[in-house]
Amino acid sequence: MFSYRPIIHNLATSSPHQLAVLRLDLIDPEVSGNKWFKLKHNLKKAIEQKHNTLITFGGAHSNHIAATAAACKKAGIKSVGIIRGDAGEEENLTLKKAIENGMTLEYVSRNEYLTKNEADFKQTLTEKFGRHYLVPEGGNNAEGAIGCMEILQPECVNYDYIFCACGTGTTFAGLVATVKANQTVVGISVLRGQNNLPLEADTLLKEITKGRTKAISGNEVLNEPFIERHCITSNYCFSGYARLDKELIDFKNNFEAGNNVPLDYVYTNKLFYAVSDLIKKNKLRENTKLLVIHSGGLQGNAAFEKRYHLKPNR
Repeated sequence: MFSYRPIIHNLATSSPHQLAVLRLDLIDPEVSGNKWFKLKHNLKKAIEQKHNTLITFGGAHSNHIAATAAACKKAGIKSVGIIRGDAGEEENLTLKKAIENGMTLEYVSRNEYLTKNEADFKQTLTEKFGRHYLVPEGGNNAEGAIGCMEILQPECVNYDYIFCACGTGTTFAGLVATVKANQTVVGISVLRGQNNLPLEADTLLKEITKGRTKAISGNEVLNEPFIERHCITSNYCFSGYARLDKELIDFKNNFEAGNNVPLDYVYTNKLFYAVSDLIKKNKLRENTKLLVIHSGGLQGNAAFEKRYHLKPNR
């Protein structure tokens, strides 16, 4: 559906490190960033199994919902989005575009949404929509992680540290499965609360590598002199998922003005803030090359700005 060749932009820095960004946000205007990689093998499997409907899950402003609708339209498959929240969100730009791309929306209460992985809930989907292929929220399954194993091409082999934002750990697992022995993957969780992502990513990693494992650590790594192990830290979650933090807004505005690289408010803003802070705190081995993965998500900026009455920085 898409041809992929890495687009890598070098960023100016006064630190002893070389800093670059892998611009996955430039892959496609609608199926942006890591979303294409997480959907690619799910779509392939759906087609191989002769499904003509794909069902997935997300919130009202979900990048995954937006990308799935667009990808299914390109693939010629019907799409259904199970949306967490009340009906009447059609004026939301994300869902409006999903509808334009042919997605059928089914709203469920937040309590119902919590049961989405249970057998009874899945049975109701079959009864209502018939035979279908089911993709977990965020593309968080083995097919999604296997797709993310294709992100790091030969152009990326010379970087010492690979950084990515984490919501489910799917992209992180795919990256860890493919990096070289001298490379370290650092995930920046955008979720507040107990840091469960290292364990969840480890479980997914073992599934896609047939049991071969590479230890994944958590916040404790930041207590060591340097980061030298694959890890996911939640130390940069700020107020939580999709919440407003003035320090992050100021960082985003200054970063974009200085680098001409747009960030989204929920994922890559925290990611680049974290990288900047880790450099300042000398947590990375000296004179190393850093590659930060831009996972897209820019389509959600308009909704975030509307929600918090922010002036667009563009």
